[in-house]
Amino acid sequence: MPVFWRRVLIFFLSLIPLAFIAYKTLVNQLGADPAKTIVLFTGEWAIYFLFITLAVTPLRRFITYKNFHFRWLQIHRRMLGLFTLFYAVLHVLAFLVFILGLDLSRFGKELVERPYILVTIPAVILLVALGVTSTKAMMRRLGKNWIRLHRCIYLIAVLAWMHVFMQVRSSYFEAVLFGVILLSLLLPRLYWALRK
Repeated sequence: MPVFWRRVLIFFLSLIPLAFIAYKTLVNQLGADPAKTIVLFTGEWAIYFLFITLAVTPLRRFITYKNFHFRWLQIHRRMLGLFTLFYAVLHVLAFLVFILGLDLSRFGKELVERPYILVTIPAVILLVALGVTSTKAMMRRLGKNWIRLHRCIYLIAVLAWMHVFMQVRSSYFEAVLFGVILLSLLLPRLYWALRK
């Protein structure tokens, strides 16, 4: 499949979660606490896209069997990363609109009641920085500093996991699962770095 049509396909597939939550909202099927459902849903998909983006390089390097490989996915990693930013921004906006009601005077109280927000703020700021500098022009302008900046994706992933872990009230299953996935995505990179 040509690169252009792959991009179109990935773009519309990546919008399916947004279409799904929009449909659920329109038909009033968000459960007893619609605001919480929307906030959690967008946050989960931000993490899913973060994991998908981080999985591109290991898939490309580990899985090659005859004519089957994931090298074609490398060119689409930027788009996947931008969708991580997209759903993270939706997550923040949903929190500000549906939980705070855009009343920023309540933000300090929310920080006390929900300390996991403290790790979200730097993660989102870094994601915005990566999104803004993801163009080829910024790559040329920043040179080697571009690579250093975009390694912050690993810190963002750890902060995202901490955000999930700090919210646990009863079952640790999801937090542990996300932790295992994150380790499986970061350990190969640590191994490659040590080999260098």
